[in-house]
Amino acid sequence: MSDVIAPAAPVRIPVRGGGTFPVRRVYCVGRNFADHAKEMGAAVPASKAERGTPVFFHKPADAVVLDGVVPYPPGTNDLHHEVELVVALGEGARVFGYAIGLDLTRRDLQSAAKAKGLPWDTGKGFDFSAPVGELVRAGEIEPLAPRRISLEVNGTQRQASTLDQLIWDVPDILGELSKLYTLKAGDLVFMGTPAGVGPLQPGDAFTARLDDVLVLEGRIAPPLR
Repeated sequence: MSDVIAPAAPVRIPVRGGGTFPVRRVYCVGRNFADHAKEMGAAVPASKAERGTPVFFHKPADAVVLDGVVPYPPGTNDLHHEVELVVALGEGARVFGYAIGLDLTRRDLQSAAKAKGLPWDTGKGFDFSAPVGELVRAGEIEPLAPRRISLEVNGTQRQASTLDQLIWDVPDILGELSKLYTLKAGDLVFMGTPAGVGPLQPGDAFTARLDDVLVLEGRIAPPLR
């Protein structure tokens, strides 16, 4: 039986040293830095024993942006940046590598959904909402804990933290996700953002980093017509 429409090709992220990584799914973790949870008005756990369960949501696989050019999305007047470590899963759902990415958020739509107890889909899972830099194999970056994640917008630092501040680290998150989903090769996991999230406007340039190992540079373009 043949397809009645042409199938979409998967997004393929370049891998440092050669090859590409075809994206299957994109999982995201919410409120995974205590300082960001606090700035968003959420309760902050006093210890790991009190952290409860992580917050998960999704983005479409084709929301991944590889060239750093992000058209300002429709339906919002409040596009926000959230810099994040991105985990890429290889064969056997083991960690293959890492990238730096942005979880772009239509904050006004997310806030309206939260106020009504509705899902965040329109605020999080939109076109061009997941810029990602090149992947680097895990062995070139681990251990993660002491590394510093940061974001500059127009040359001014907006966000910065170290990965030891994650409420749920990578093994924790993969363990919790695997209770809910069948993780497979090609999956990406956005690990959550530190405090300092804020607005982006057309013309803004951003640079996200994990130390000097991972870099993502890009800009916000005018809305598509």
